[in-house]
Amino acid sequence: MVKSKWLIATAGLALALSLSACGGNNNAGNNNTGNTTNNGGTTTNTPEASTGNNAGAGGTVDASAAEEVYKANCVGCHAADLSGGMGPNLQKIGGTLKRDQISDKIHNGGGGMPAFKGQLSEDEIANLAGWLESKK
Repeated sequence: MVKSKWLIATAGLALALSLSACGGNNNAGNNNTGNTTNNGGTTTNTPEASTGNNAGAGGTVDASAAEEVYKANCVGCHAADLSGGMGPNLQKIGGTLKRDQISDKIHNGGGGMPAFKGQLSEDEIANLAGWLESKK
């Protein structure tokens, strides 16, 4: 019985993450491709991005920059408060998934969520994954 509940919870979280960015990139005026230090001028230049310190490898997170990336790309499915809607609730996602798992979902999408690899820079994805991991 305990294994069933754990399996259901894990499947639910996988589904939640897969739908987490289903709104796609609604940044019609911003070209995020190839931009490694900012989001089309809408985010701040993070120390991690400037120095090559990848936030996905356990580095510090620039919460302000992560919030800007979230607002520009994720709000459509996950709501401004991360409560979900079309996509799953992400308010406590860091209590279930590790940073690398979150990063992988953002990169590759799946289960209804589009992939953001190529739309967001590696540093933006790493920083966003670190920020979401802090939501516990």
